[in-house]
Amino acid sequence: MAKRIVKDFNGESATVTWDSQLCIHVAECGRAKGELFERGRKPWCDPDSSSDDHVLNVVKRCPTGSLSVVFKDPAKNESSAAENTITVVYGGPLVLQGELDIEGAPADSPGLKFRASLCRCGLSKNKPYCDNSHEGSDFKDYGAVGDAGEALENTGGPLTVSMVENGPLRLSGNVRIVAGSGRSAWQGTKTALCRCGLSKNKPFCDGSHRGSDWTSA
Repeated sequence: MAKRIVKDFNGESATVTWDSQLCIHVAECGRAKGELFERGRKPWCDPDSSSDDHVLNVVKRCPTGSLSVVFKDPAKNESSAAENTITVVYGGPLVLQGELDIEGAPADSPGLKFRASLCRCGLSKNKPYCDNSHEGSDFKDYGAVGDAGEALENTGGPLTVSMVENGPLRLSGNVRIVAGSGRSAWQGTKTALCRCGLSKNKPFCDGSHRGSDWTSA
């Protein structure tokens, strides 16, 4: 695994932080209109080039939590999305958004409180987070979701994500799962999602990790 780099980009009213170990180069930041991020420029990120609203808007596009921002005016800081959602990316990770409480999340990666991309192919060297190991692998899943779950009384509140050793992701809290097609597919308050890549009922765990040689180490 490459050495982790945590880089702060300081501006007059905002500090943007980038965590290399969480970045999977989706390029939402680099392709954003404006001058906040410019490839080849030093520094690559310049918070003073953009309004605070624009800085926050672009940072929130990062699906992995690699980017975060702290403003001198705390009232401008990022807050949790009103609804907890998990998108099953076509051939890729589980993308979480909401009020996240991820077991073992690094204290110096504040973006993980709001956004995260978790491995579901079982191959990441940075488990439970995606590191793009699904690319070029034999892992294939189009993100279809067969179950519908049960109606939610509320949509927000904390979503706790814990990891069973050599087993699935365990979720507790209001959450909606979005299929790879973009369809709102499942909702509920408790479920277990596959992270070994072996389940025949993806994204849900079906116990296929048992008896396999897959480990979460």
